[in-house]
Amino acid sequence: MHTKIRPLLAECLGTFFLVFAAVGAIVSDTYRNGSIGLLGIAAAQGLALAVAVSMTMNISGGHLNPAVTIGAWSVGRIGLKDAASYIGAQLVGAILAATAVKLLYPGGATSVAVLGTPQLAIHVDLARGILIEAILTFLLGLAVMGTAVDPAAPKIAGFGIGLVMWFDILAGGQMTGAAVNPARAFGPALVTQLSGNAAWAGHAAYWIGPILGAVAAFQVYERLLLKRDG
Repeated sequence: MHTKIRPLLAECLGTFFLVFAAVGAIVSDTYRNGSIGLLGIAAAQGLALAVAVSMTMNISGGHLNPAVTIGAWSVGRIGLKDAASYIGAQLVGAILAATAVKLLYPGGATSVAVLGTPQLAIHVDLARGILIEAILTFLLGLAVMGTAVDPAAPKIAGFGIGLVMWFDILAGGQMTGAAVNPARAFGPALVTQLSGNAAWAGHAAYWIGPILGAVAAFQVYERLLLKRDG
């Protein structure tokens, strides 16, 4: 039983690590009138992901993202039952992180920032949002395969993946929030909803886009880029 619980606990804590940093940075930026800025928010999330992946990689594979888990399942690198358990653990971690920020940070800032729930920009419709999230997650998925999954990968997985998260937010943060992770969007949205505010507008983009992007990235790398013996 212990061997089954350890990966799920790692996925839960690693996702908590990431979402708390992401939501906390956005709420703090709101509280301090934009003093952190997009660059600071991107750095917070990129560094948090780099550390969280490095911390959990040898225990669970460091997925920390339902889209990554589904991408790994699509190429047979995780079974369906384990994938479902991973996703459940990731969502729990994201909900706990959003709840912690809600309880600990100033109420006015959390309300104005909508707990850091990613939202589509006013001129970005759902279809564009899905495509943007898909492309951003495709880049992240390639980094996961190329630095963490590939046996020949350099031992920089957490660092490489965190860097992609950093530039994903710089490239797409103003358009979609650059969640590239359904749990990152779901946790804050659910806690905001339970607090009496709606935060589900465009939420489908944060599931459909990342899943499409991750599956595409894993398939491309597994079938076209991965070196086979012989």
